[in-house]
Amino acid sequence: MQGDVGALGVLAALSMVAVAVLLSWRGGLGLERGIAWASARALVQLLLVGVALDLVIDPDRPLALSWLWIVAMVLFAADVARRRAPEVPGLWLLTVVAFAATGVVTLGVVFGLGVFPLEGRTLVPIAGLVIGNSMNATVLAARRIVEELRDRRLEVEARLALGQPSREAARPHVRAALRTALSPQIETTKAVGIVFLPGAMTGLILAGVEPIDAVLVQAVVMYLVLGSAAVATTVVATGLVRRLFTPDHRLTRLTRPADG
Repeated sequence: MQGDVGALGVLAALSMVAVAVLLSWRGGLGLERGIAWASARALVQLLLVGVALDLVIDPDRPLALSWLWIVAMVLFAADVARRRAPEVPGLWLLTVVAFAATGVVTLGVVFGLGVFPLEGRTLVPIAGLVIGNSMNATVLAARRIVEELRDRRLEVEARLALGQPSREAARPHVRAALRTALSPQIETTKAVGIVFLPGAMTGLILAGVEPIDAVLVQAVVMYLVLGSAAVATTVVATGLVRRLFTPDHRLTRLTRPADG
């Protein structure tokens, strides 16, 4: 297979990391240690995941192992989101619900409609793809909602004073936050195939798959990622608005990250 990569191939690719380290050193960026650590850590993590996945998605293993792997992914992704946006109250639980909802919708579409066969080697990668790509969008949406409601508190309270319920008072700011969170994924979707070839498609072509087959798989992946980001951010936004307002429609106190 054309996609076989040995240790020498990995070492050859690592030469580009050396180039990045060299450029950082020459430019005085101070990123040499970070680049080297990130590259080494990524390799170790990928090797460990590869060994674990080899056991989990083995056709002879029960499918329950794959579902347990997905549950672990949801919990870990929620913890990562919480640590990225500590100023957002209750984000861990909100993202657990959002990622679970995203998984139910996307996996239901993919396997319910027979796009891919339901087995470990398809279930785990697709779940990881939608959860991983949803994570960045949900963190961005949550942070933007808190920032919008905090910085425009007077506008929100003016709407509340006019008798609007909390959901209506927050709606313009939630819309702005969701547009900001989803715009990168929309722009990426528009540019795919013209400006760049996405990773899944490139990997399949390198592995020897016919380009048109790789394109079809990439199209499925692209639509799943876009849809999952929309579902996850909507769930987080809905839950966050409920959390940031009291039952009698008052906006809670929102501190800036520097305020502790």
